[in-house]
Amino acid sequence: MNLPLGYRYSATYAGIRREARDDLALIVSGAPAAAAAVFTQNRVQAAPVKLCRQHLRASRGQVGAILVNAGNANCATRTGDRVALESCRAVARQLKLPPAQVLPASTGVIGVELDFTLIQKALPQLLAGLAEDRFSDVARAIMTTDLVPKEAFGEFRLRRGTVRIAGMTKGSGMIQPRMATTLGFVLTDASIPVAKLREILKRANERSYSRLSVDGDTSTNDTLVLVANGCSGVRPDPKEYAAVEEAVAIVAETLARQIARDGEGAKKLVTIDVTGAANNDAAAQIARAIANSPLVKTAIAGSDPNWGRILSAAGNAGVVFDPAKVDIAIQDVTVCRGGLAARFSENELKNRLDQAECTIHFQIRGKGKGAARFWTCDLTEGYIRINASYRT
Repeated sequence: MNLPLGYRYSATYAGIRREARDDLALIVSGAPAAAAAVFTQNRVQAAPVKLCRQHLRASRGQVGAILVNAGNANCATRTGDRVALESCRAVARQLKLPPAQVLPASTGVIGVELDFTLIQKALPQLLAGLAEDRFSDVARAIMTTDLVPKEAFGEFRLRRGTVRIAGMTKGSGMIQPRMATTLGFVLTDASIPVAKLREILKRANERSYSRLSVDGDTSTNDTLVLVANGCSGVRPDPKEYAAVEEAVAIVAETLARQIARDGEGAKKLVTIDVTGAANNDAAAQIARAIANSPLVKTAIAGSDPNWGRILSAAGNAGVVFDPAKVDIAIQDVTVCRGGLAARFSENELKNRLDQAECTIHFQIRGKGKGAARFWTCDLTEGYIRINASYRT
């Protein structure tokens, strides 16, 4: 793994979590960086989400640091706005940055006051720990119910030289981003203007985080940030931006798949492909309906090739299509042809469904060109256990 040039990372335990593991993290760019972000579409938004938007507007997309805490969402509290702002100001003073160039992000329990003094006391140690090789420490520090840290990397050559990309994310439950997800940070050392960065992020997000669902719930804290600091000294030529966007999208897709694979209580990663819809939006709508169906997800958990649940979920997606023109394949085995049962070996397919990855292909015959890929996971008793005791 070759990390992007010009970034330092740090993580420490501030006492925000009940258990003694890192819960405060910092990402710092050694040079002024351009940034773009997308946020939750939930009407209830955490204080750091609102402040992050404000800071990006005020700084015109210039960022020097990202401060993240885990264990407390800093949402729906009396002091949330003040804590988010004071935390950014405290970091800005130490790094000699304008406060608007510090972006805040939080994840954890909603409705619990976040004690600013915990952050304030931990900052000296956090700043002292900044180092170029602590990327993975930050990825671990931002975890909540995640079982594993989630990272992805890329490197490619442009005409003027080599560019590196690194991404980290967290997320296991309360996942149906539509726009961003939990927390995600993608960093590159390419030199990219803010306006172009926004375009790249919007399209990369559409094919990655916005094609992801674990349980159909959208968090109050979803934040996905793309940062470019130019420390490689490489600015893409106009014709090279397509390659840059593809590299960013691949990193984002890798992170999104890792979230689905690590869904709370999940044992299987499920990839859903919809083709033949009237347009891409319609295809995504069908795919999302299939991904969010508890009946589909529990059937996958039980290795039950119950294709009727898939057809039923698609029919409830609000998209017009002719069921008599639908073919469905599970694990590359056709189970439905023309809206009716196809002949297949139930036992053989059940064995295939015992694997750690599952594929569903929903095809509408005809002239439609719309297509979408979506990621989700199965639904097991483990999801109930985790969420029944999340606060206790």
